[in-house]
Amino acid sequence: MEIKEKQKFKPDPKLKLMDQTRLVLRYHHYGCCTEQTYCDWIIRGIRFHGGKTHPANMGKVEIDAFLSHLAAQCQKICPSTNGYDAI
Repeated sequence: MEIKEKQKFKPDPKLKLMDQTRLVLRYHHYGCCTEQTYCDWIIRGIRFHGGKTHPANMGKVEIDAFLSHLAAQCQKICPSTNGYDAI
């Protein structure tokens, strides 16, 4: 008996990034709110880098810069909640 390897879902590369993202999330049965949140984060990341670089062309450096920016922003906005994780 031969065991077939489960194929991963691959969206049509001709589709726009957000359409591909939504298809993948729906394939994995993510909720509508989660789908919208993921798409919003992608858009925020693109805008952070000036809106000219496609995420497919971004690497670790760009992602780390965006995440560091978010962490620094959170430190400014919600310093009183930083200790809540210890509870």
